[in-house]
Amino acid sequence: MALYLLFESASGYALFHAQGLDEIGQDTQAVRDSVSDLNRFGKVVQLTAFQPFESALDGLKQCNSVSEGLMTDELRSFLELNLPKVKEGKKSKFSLGVAEPKLGSHISETTNFTCQSGEFVLELLRGVKLHFDKFIKDLKPGDLEKAQLGLAHSYSRAKVKFNVNRVDNMVIQAIFLLDTLDKDINSFSMRVREWYSWHFPELVKIVNDNYLYARVAKLIEDKSKLSEEHIPALTEILGDEDKSKEIVEAGKASMGQDLTPVDLINVQLFAQRVMDLAEYRKNLYDYLVTKMNDIAPNLASLIGEVVGARLISHAGSLTNLAKCPSSTLQILGAEKALFRALKTRGNTPKYGLIFHSSFIGRASAKNKGRMARYLANKCSIASRIDCFAERGTTIFGEKLREQVEERLEFYDKGVAPRKNIDVMKSAIKSTQNKDVEMEEAQPVEASGKKSKKKKSKTEDPPAAAAAATNGNATEDAKLEKKKKKEKRKTEQEQDQKEEKTNGVSGDVAEQDGTAKKKKKKSKDEGAASETKKKKKSQE
Repeated sequence: MALYLLFESASGYALFHAQGLDEIGQDTQAVRDSVSDLNRFGKVVQLTAFQPFESALDGLKQCNSVSEGLMTDELRSFLELNLPKVKEGKKSKFSLGVAEPKLGSHISETTNFTCQSGEFVLELLRGVKLHFDKFIKDLKPGDLEKAQLGLAHSYSRAKVKFNVNRVDNMVIQAIFLLDTLDKDINSFSMRVREWYSWHFPELVKIVNDNYLYARVAKLIEDKSKLSEEHIPALTEILGDEDKSKEIVEAGKASMGQDLTPVDLINVQLFAQRVMDLAEYRKNLYDYLVTKMNDIAPNLASLIGEVVGARLISHAGSLTNLAKCPSSTLQILGAEKALFRALKTRGNTPKYGLIFHSSFIGRASAKNKGRMARYLANKCSIASRIDCFAERGTTIFGEKLREQVEERLEFYDKGVAPRKNIDVMKSAIKSTQNKDVEMEEAQPVEASGKKSKKKKSKTEDPPAAAAAATNGNATEDAKLEKKKKKEKRKTEQEQDQKEEKTNGVSGDVAEQDGTAKKKKKKSKDEGAASETKKKKKSQE
């Protein structure tokens, strides 16, 4: 059976025909030894066809499809054009050697070509890769290296493309740094306690908190200078006036030894460093909370930000955590205990990192395993929603948390919890309603902006200013219109009376004219009425 080799290079697809394999041997080791010799290898493997990629974008597309094990239309047409034709219903008299088994299975499914991929084929393709620039005569020296470098950069850049707001690597680094900071702050604060206790040993029993102890030591400095003036400052730090008074009294009767000013300065500097580390730890925790709400909001609302971040960091990424089944997630972090139990045939652990959740702590001793299994199930659902959902929302996490609370009540009091289908349906409805509200809010804002833009374009600057001033006083304009109408009615009635008395017939002024014409007419009519009255008085 003839053997053809498909080689995917950075510059295009190449098809080779392997003939006379007896010369180099059918064994993998024999092929491996003969690959380095081009004269010997070139007689066996010969180039049949080569199809370069149209552009760098096309090369990236083909590379992505090959890595995913899919055959593109270009590759199919290339193979059908250059390989011997196979009749329908019959097997091919040749086999196609492929480096990727997934790609080979996809090719054999869509076409009638039989594909194979093994160590023997891989060694032949390794020789093709080694001498590829010799097979293609039109390639200039350095062209293949440039194509490989460009395709590698574009492929890696496409794989690394992500949403900046959903980078789980930042969470992994933050939780690692948080753990190291906790250890460092504890060790440094113990060193401050031991160091300052030589000067003021009674302060250790009064102030238990490490951060507050460092602040108090920084404030007191020399115990001999302690007085009642320090009580307000100590009360501000400790929040307890009795403790501050106790510190002042203890300082007066302290059994500690005196320190030189240089030693006190060093103690104060070290206490300041501990305080700075504690402040940075608080800021880092706030940063972790905000990042977890952006990356995994449902997991954070279900199990907490710190425990969720520990699960993500232990799994490696949010995608890896979403791929884990709930049984794996349940014992994540207890791998040593698991393998020790499997080795000694003992009891396997019931929980790992999720033991730090408050739900397992609230459960009774006999129900801790059940609670861990149920909580791991809900955490796996929440992580999958966070990983594969397009929009981040906390609705599913809140509903899953309600389910865990109901399960706790069921174990303690026997209250039957809701079914998972009903809870998920209500969560989906609430998300849909939220999406509808968001969509309704966006068009209203957009239409308001468009109307404002149109008005600003059509109106002239002075006209726009006049419209703005008139728009602010709409009520005054209405009142003026009413007054004008009343004046017109009174003037018309007076004219009618005068016409009846004098026998003069006049036309009524038109009501559809502009405001300025109406004002002029009303003034003229008023003047005419006055002249008529004067004539009457003279007669």
